[in-house]
Amino acid sequence: MLQPITKVAIFSLFLVLSSSPPVTESAIGVNWGTISFHRLRPSTVVDLLQQNKVQKVKLFDADPGALRALEGSGIEVMVGIPNEMLAVLGSSSVASDLWVRQNVSSFVGKGGVAIRYVAVGNEPFLSSYAGQFQNYVMPALLNLQQSLAKANLAGYVKLVVPCNADAYEADLPSQGAFRPELTQILTQLVSFLNSNGSPFVVNIYPFLSLYGSSDFPQDYAFFEGTTHAVTDGANVYTNAFDGNFDTLVAALTKLGYGQMPIVIGEVGWPTDGALSANLTAARAFNQGLINHVLSNSGTPLRPGVPPMDVYLFSLVDEGAKSVLPGNFERHWGIFSFDGQAKYALNLRMGNRLLKNARSVQYLPSRWCVADPSKDLSTVANHMKLACSIADCTTLNYGGSCNGIGAKGNISYAFNSYYQVQMQNSQSCDFDGLGMVTFLDPSVGECRFLVGVTDITSAAVGTYWRGVMVWVLILWSVWVFEV
Repeated sequence: MLQPITKVAIFSLFLVLSSSPPVTESAIGVNWGTISFHRLRPSTVVDLLQQNKVQKVKLFDADPGALRALEGSGIEVMVGIPNEMLAVLGSSSVASDLWVRQNVSSFVGKGGVAIRYVAVGNEPFLSSYAGQFQNYVMPALLNLQQSLAKANLAGYVKLVVPCNADAYEADLPSQGAFRPELTQILTQLVSFLNSNGSPFVVNIYPFLSLYGSSDFPQDYAFFEGTTHAVTDGANVYTNAFDGNFDTLVAALTKLGYGQMPIVIGEVGWPTDGALSANLTAARAFNQGLINHVLSNSGTPLRPGVPPMDVYLFSLVDEGAKSVLPGNFERHWGIFSFDGQAKYALNLRMGNRLLKNARSVQYLPSRWCVADPSKDLSTVANHMKLACSIADCTTLNYGGSCNGIGAKGNISYAFNSYYQVQMQNSQSCDFDGLGMVTFLDPSVGECRFLVGVTDITSAAVGTYWRGVMVWVLILWSVWVFEV
């Protein structure tokens, strides 16, 4: 949405006259991901944020629908640029000017969106990418910084690069160092961040350490004390978060930037899809993390200095995410896909408990299940089809629906597909093996969902379609410029 030039000009003048950006206190924010079969309306999500007094939100793109919903909310926003856009943004200043104009300048201003950060890429140095995006980061940063300066926003909107914790390594926190192949690029990055008053953004996941190693002490992943404390000289670490954080501090210190502010871009615990992913563990981790960070105790290498901000991953479940890392990928939300709180959590923002989303519009209360009168011996291909399109991750080992039996598994798969298809009557046929019921077939903690009508299943893929559209637009601008 484009705003009148005069509005942007007035806002830009205000920024120029201000001696420095407004100073804000550290806070708990959330990541708002949208890779879902059942997306709530952006206005519903923003209302959910406001109800829970969340003042900071991180997006993975610059979706105009989300940004329009955030207008006038006062919520500070970090918008994202996917890795796939870095090459063209680094190759063309015209492309970066266009991106900033369309996704930042047109939204800021009085009564607009409080965009404070632009995340340039998302974990572009991840080891599994094998350097695919590495060389595009600095050129993109430099072009985008110039574009922000042209828009008189460089003093207000800061560029950051969210990094995965695999960018650094060590046996002990004090020995922390960036991976050798990243030393040069990260030295350039950290120098850029320091020169422009930007923090270092890192994603830390103790859950993944526990999930990936049978030798990792479970109690060390939490904040309630451990019998496996790590002793590092005079410092003692009782939780993995502090140990990981200080490993980064040591790595930054080796580059000469030991005092650089650090923001936690992603941290959280999933509630399903793995043995250690459940409601109890998620609540214990997230509540322990919040209490620890807001106690201002800091870490052994930064006593009394907690992270600037911490963005929980994630606000809501994203049922269409890739499960390549694990089935848990679709279950990180502190709220379910429909904005209902999964467990009691005190964000320490004034409400003692989470408040649910309001005015959610559901499909009718009906479900698709296996017809008990039919021979189900030929159902395998139907289940395969259903689960290739819908989310069946809770049926797998460690999932909340793993123990509901063979017929329960079939019904769960049928219903998941039925809801994704917006309860189309033909989507419950399965060659006569399915039937519609008005009795909720949920069993214990295994919830048979009913979809929402806010945004249809056509919303699936919106994220990647948006990315590809922008890539095509920016590449065409670059080709024309050349």
